[in-house]
Amino acid sequence: MDQEQLIRQVMAEVLAKLDAGASSPAPAAGGRVTKEQYPLGEKSPHLIASATGKHLEDFTLDRVTSGALTAEDFRIAPQTLELQAQVAESTGRDSFARNLRRAAELTAVPDDRLLGVYNALRPYRSTKAELYAIADELSTKYGCTINAAFIKEAADVYEKRGRLRAE
Repeated sequence: MDQEQLIRQVMAEVLAKLDAGASSPAPAAGGRVTKEQYPLGEKSPHLIASATGKHLEDFTLDRVTSGALTAEDFRIAPQTLELQAQVAESTGRDSFARNLRRAAELTAVPDDRLLGVYNALRPYRSTKAELYAIADELSTKYGCTINAAFIKEAADVYEKRGRLRAE
């Protein structure tokens, strides 16, 4: 199967699921989604938008092949990750919900910076002060307060386990 056929097949499946989800259940009381709306793309597609504001119905084969959609249009929005976190919580998967919320925060961080943070978190790559500085940057520059606390906790654990780079 060539690339164009694969794109056509994927888009046909997405459009079929959109049609199947036309009568989607309303969000639960308080505006939160639950497992009853999952999968969101099938049962509540109107709630999903990309990071650039494109809605699920905007993703058509014609728009892909014409170049009207860019790679940026396919990036997930933090709001979509929050919806997924709410679904996870409704099934008792609180740890997974916390991971999704950390991911939602990180959508604000440029890819190259995120890769730098990842490398800095590897054992013996950073000092405690460097990790704390990264945490402060994430918190103040990008609003990533959950991740900042996570990195500070990692720095403290690395210190206890002797996994920090010597100064």
